[in-house]
Amino acid sequence: MACSIREAAMNYLARREHSRRELEQKLAQKDFSSAEINGALDQLIDDGLLSDARFAESYVNARRQRGSGPLKIQAELKMRGVNDEIVAHYLEPQDASWRELAEEARRKRFGDALPDEYAQRMRQARFLQQRGFTHEQINAALKTEGSSD
Repeated sequence: MACSIREAAMNYLARREHSRRELEQKLAQKDFSSAEINGALDQLIDDGLLSDARFAESYVNARRQRGSGPLKIQAELKMRGVNDEIVAHYLEPQDASWRELAEEARRKRFGDALPDEYAQRMRQARFLQQRGFTHEQINAALKTEGSSD
């Protein structure tokens, strides 16, 4: 039995927050017309049930807990249609807590000991770069300045 576009949207939103673009794409796969989708999404936003800001906050928190860095999260949010202003509000790459998260991710993957060989250092730096951390955060995690054993 076919359900209404609002029901379909609500079913998706009941599972987790979605960005407008994500929900638009999912509803388009269910063969609803573009006009129907836009009308339904506008109504959900007016009702306070769909919010890119709420999605961004939830997404940033979830990805941080998984050990992702700010650059990767920023790119993923943009892919999901969240505008730059909202991304900037919930994601401050210069925040000191990102350095702590980079250090934690490095320790979790490679252990407490800092790398003493160049090859190991580069391997760990690449790992953190793939996770989406900035060069400054990577350097802090590897304690390049003033490290001594």
